[in-house]
Amino acid sequence: MKKIMALVLSAVMTLCLFAGCGTKTESKNFKIVTTIYPVYNWLQNITDGAENVELTLLLEDGKDIHNYQPTAEDMVKISGCNYFVYVGGESDQWVNDAADAYFKDNDGKYKVSLLDLLGDYAKGEEEVEGMQSEDDEDEGALDEHVWLSIKNAELFCRELAAGLKTANAANAPVYEKNENAYQKKLKALDEKYTSALTESDKKYDTLLFGDRFPFRYLVDDYNLKYYAAFAGCSADSEASFETIAFLANKLTELKLPAVLKIDGSDDKLAETIIDTSDFKDAQILCLNSMQAVTKEMLDSDSDYIGMMESNLDVLKTALAVEG
Repeated sequence: MKKIMALVLSAVMTLCLFAGCGTKTESKNFKIVTTIYPVYNWLQNITDGAENVELTLLLEDGKDIHNYQPTAEDMVKISGCNYFVYVGGESDQWVNDAADAYFKDNDGKYKVSLLDLLGDYAKGEEEVEGMQSEDDEDEGALDEHVWLSIKNAELFCRELAAGLKTANAANAPVYEKNENAYQKKLKALDEKYTSALTESDKKYDTLLFGDRFPFRYLVDDYNLKYYAAFAGCSADSEASFETIAFLANKLTELKLPAVLKIDGSDDKLAETIIDTSDFKDAQILCLNSMQAVTKEMLDSDSDYIGMMESNLDVLKTALAVEG
C-alpha cells in the first residue's frame, strides 16, 4: 500500500507541476473534501447558503470505504482543499501519507478524523458468539462505522461546524445557524429510534444478520442484541458450515421474523440460514450501511436522515415493534 501511495503522490506532484498549482489552490473558494456520503450530507446541511464554499465527495459511484484506493485525481482534490474530513480507521491508512504531504502545521489547511473526534467513545471490532473468526484479524482495530449512530452524528456535526467556523470565519454565522437547525432534526430522529426500540412494546430484542455487521454503534445506542456471520470490516465472503449452523439454530430457537443483510449483498447466505433452520417463516430484510453510495442515491431525494428512517422501519419489522 505504501508503494502504491508513493506512486500516487508522485503522480499528483507531477500533475500539480504541469498545472502550475503546487499543492495550494488558486481558487477563492473554500474547498471541503470528504470521503464518505454521511459526512458529505451533514456538511451539505451545515454549509447550505454559505458563500464561496465548494463541497466534494470522493467515494461516489458505489465505491466502498473498505476497498477504496485514491486515484491521482482524488489526491489532487485533497491537496487543493482547505478542509478534509475522513473516518480515520484502518481503511483510511492511506490518509497518513497524504497528510504528511499536504497538511502542515499553521498552513490554513485542516484534516479531521471522525474517530479522533469520537476519542474514548470509539468502539473496537467485536466478535460475538457464533461469528466467523478471521485468522488475520487485527486485534484492537476500531470499528469504523461511526456514522450509523445518530448520537455520534450529533457530536460530529457539532465538532465539524465548530471547526468550519474557525477555518472559514466569513461564513461562521451561516454554519452556526445551519448546525443548530440540523441538530434539531437529528434529535428528533434519535427520539424516534428511542421510542420505537427502547420504549415501545416489541416482541424481540435480538437481530440476526446473515452478513457482515457494521451496526454495533447503533445497537449499543438502543440496547439491542445481535448475532452475525461476520464482523463489519470482515474480508470473508463465504461462511463456514459452523457459522451457518449456529445462526440457523438461533433462528430456530428465537423464531425471529427476519434475517438481515446489508446493502450491496445478495440474499444467498440469508437464504441458506433460513433453509437450514427449522423456522422457514423468516423474511430477508436489508439495512442500509451507507458504506457506498450510488449516483442514483445522490440524485434522489434521499439523505442521511431519510436513510436512517428507512432503517428504523426495517428494525421495527425485524423486532416486531407494535404500532
